[in-house]
Amino acid sequence: MRRILVTSALPYANGHIHLGHLVEYIQTDIWVRFQKLRGHRCLYICADDTHGTAIMIRAQQEEIREEELIAQMQEAHLRDFAGFDVEFDNYGSTHSPENRTLCNEIWTAIRKAGLVEQKKVTQLYDLTAGTFLADRFVKGTCPKCKAPNQYGDNCDKCGAHYDPSDLIDPVSTLSGGTPEIRSADHLFINVEMLHGFLEEWTQRTGALQPEVANYLAGHFLQEPLHDWDVSRPAPYFGFEIPDSPGNYWYVWFDAPIGYIASSWVWCKKHGEKLDDWWRSQATEIHHFIGKDITYFHTLFWPAMLKTAGFRLPEKVHIHGFLTVNGEKMSKTKGTFIQASTYLEHLDPVYLRYFYASKLTPRVDDLDLNFDEFVAKVNSDMVGNVVNLASRTAKFGHETGLADGYPDDGGLFAQAAAEGREIAAAYEDGDFARAIRTILAMSDRANQYVEAQAPWNLQKDPAQHDELRRVCTVGLNLFRQIAVYLAPVLPRLARQTGQLLDDPITRWDQSQQPLLGRPVGKFEHMMQRITRKQIDAVISASTDHAGNNTHPSDAPAADASASDSDAPLKADPLSPEIGIEDFSRVDLRVVRVIAAEDVPGAQKLLKLTVSLGGDDRRTVFAGIKEAYPPQDLVGRLVVCAANLAPRKMKFGTSSGMIVASGPGGKDIFLLSPDPGAQPGQRVH
Repeated sequence: MRRILVTSALPYANGHIHLGHLVEYIQTDIWVRFQKLRGHRCLYICADDTHGTAIMIRAQQEEIREEELIAQMQEAHLRDFAGFDVEFDNYGSTHSPENRTLCNEIWTAIRKAGLVEQKKVTQLYDLTAGTFLADRFVKGTCPKCKAPNQYGDNCDKCGAHYDPSDLIDPVSTLSGGTPEIRSADHLFINVEMLHGFLEEWTQRTGALQPEVANYLAGHFLQEPLHDWDVSRPAPYFGFEIPDSPGNYWYVWFDAPIGYIASSWVWCKKHGEKLDDWWRSQATEIHHFIGKDITYFHTLFWPAMLKTAGFRLPEKVHIHGFLTVNGEKMSKTKGTFIQASTYLEHLDPVYLRYFYASKLTPRVDDLDLNFDEFVAKVNSDMVGNVVNLASRTAKFGHETGLADGYPDDGGLFAQAAAEGREIAAAYEDGDFARAIRTILAMSDRANQYVEAQAPWNLQKDPAQHDELRRVCTVGLNLFRQIAVYLAPVLPRLARQTGQLLDDPITRWDQSQQPLLGRPVGKFEHMMQRITRKQIDAVISASTDHAGNNTHPSDAPAADASASDSDAPLKADPLSPEIGIEDFSRVDLRVVRVIAAEDVPGAQKLLKLTVSLGGDDRRTVFAGIKEAYPPQDLVGRLVVCAANLAPRKMKFGTSSGMIVASGPGGKDIFLLSPDPGAQPGQRVH
């Protein structure tokens, strides 16, 4: 039995949970549920990140104590997580006595190692608010491209990074006044002294995805690491540093220590030793985080753990951001959706399934396209998986399950054998691959039921035994699927257990059929989504946008400390490929011979393209906002011609039109040179 401790990034106590955050917590919950289903001892630990300037300022604005504010937010966070079936073994707070004690312990070890230095730091100071200003509390004109209304750390327009003091005409977002420059003593950790260790751990232990390791090697480890500023002067809501009165640990110092502190609270409740979980080589520690906080979790955090003698992470699982309909979340468009708003209108199982169907081991962004969301849930879950139960359970309620497992042509045995592949996919974090395998399994099971037609057998009393055999096969194939989907859809697993009076608690329940027992009365397990429900969520989110506390329209998927002054924000990370991978894509010149709108689709056009001669194909392309269909007819474009056909609710797409751009109206088709002919290969 493995002993595994799993964490997600700590949500910041200055705002509510939104759908971007939920990518990570659902991802982690699925992985943890899988490990528990496999029989491993696995803890899921999390906490609220509660310190920093943003908390202090908001509490002042609401005229309450910081402790009252963070207590209210923790209650709201836990309510939202529970609504999406995210279950923690312990959910704590960084403002806890355990965290203060551990901060002291780790700080003492860092001091003893000679890693702490004191330096003067020049910052902008708000005279009216009486506080130094973190990056997000300053706006001004970008010193590089002169774009107005930019935050104090980087420019949204040109991507430049700078210090807040470099802004032209800086303004405090707290008071609207012009800040002045002041200096104060700060404490720094000399991370460069651990350069060799960090290079070894990030590059050669397998703790990071290859693209993350390559990113660190190319952006940070090729030169000396910058000292890390870990203190803030008063006023500041946090823990005062014992050996530096008037200074407080910066939120990014005590936040990850909250992982250990929350674990300690769990240990106290269960009579266990913290060292068995955080200082034992027998324990695996897995962190799930977003790519925006890669820097802290792969350089600073392991440096802290190493210095203080704690267990290093076995794996840091890093995911990308969430976009909605191909764009960053927007309050004005109603796509900045809080968890509580979603739950007022939609079943949480929809989102759990959709995210799982998209999540891979790579650091890829995930797009919540509402058309695809509706089609995928209605087709995959309602029309495929749940349909298998509904077509057999109502007859099985009359017949019960047979005492022996009937001949099913090898379907159950094949699905049992595929359990190894599905388990490997879950373990690797490749939930999308697991879902594809499970859906293929469900397709085969539905084909069996369709061929046997139990609804016809039920009409003839002489066919009662045959009906029982068909229902026994159909319900056992459904139960297998429910076991395999249990990490993703725990509610479906519970419903299946109730239907067959056998709770799903172990992965190996997929390996043996259930026989000789009654079948309960079937109740609907999942309803179809309607576009009306989606529109209601968007409308509600648009109405509530003004009440949102986040500093921008597109907060990172799980940004933790809102007043972070990270020295560099991570660029989007993509997996490296070789030239042989790219050469497998067969790019061909095609001529558009017909183009038309797709009813019910916001972005798609249906194109009929010719590769020359009689080779014509239908391709769906998301370019509707940029190109009127009548302007495309007769045009030469480039098509990826050897993609496997993809079945969509509008039809089957047999290729992909090549284009670039950020989306919307800014999409640009790749045009061949004059003289190119349909069918000609593009090199």
